Amino acid sequence: MQRLPEGHLIAGVDEAGRGPLAGPVIAAAVILDPRQPIDGLADSKKLSEKQREKLFHLIRERALAWSAARATVGEIDHINILQASLLAMQRAVVRLKIQPQLALIDGNRCPILPCQAQAIIQGDALEPSISAASIVAKVIRDRIMLMLDKKYPHYGLAKHKGYPTAQHVEAIRQHGPCRIHRRSFAPVAACL
Repeated sequence: MQRLPEGHLIAGVDEAGRGPLAGPVIAAAVILDPRQPIDGLADSKKLSEKQREKLFHLIRERALAWSAARATVGEIDHINILQASLLAMQRAVVRLKIQPQLALIDGNRCPILPCQAQAIIQGDALEPSISAASIVAKVIRDRIMLMLDKKYPHYGLAKHKGYPTAQHVEAIRQHGPCRIHRRSFAPVAACL
């Protein structure tokens, strides 16, 4: 992996919510402070909800900078989930209060950024800054889905966060898709 000279800032970037049938995709960018390390950073999918919440608090407290951004359901349906994920990542990096010299992106593609970028497959398990971004994106997306559950209670969003569980697909069949469902995704399109 490319290393920058001492003092250059590196942002980790990841997203949450590519696979669900409902809700936005959320991306986060985090520039960690090497003087304030955070123990326990890992791929958000490998952590419990309680662990993620605790780390989310520490990341916000100790990082040099962090930000999050979304791509809406409308954008996902219009440009596809991959392009929407890259767009959300781009927005997250641009929103950082300090601009990095390098962005490490989880996955195999990089968004267009105002700095150098490097894609790292399984980066959320390999790079602490990407792990931090993965945690921030997951916690924020889960919180959004809990709010949407109150607005659309028929779908069980609080339980499955919009993922294509049997319960969710059955609820879409029974009630039809609502405005937060991704109509370009096959299980939703089949219920239209």
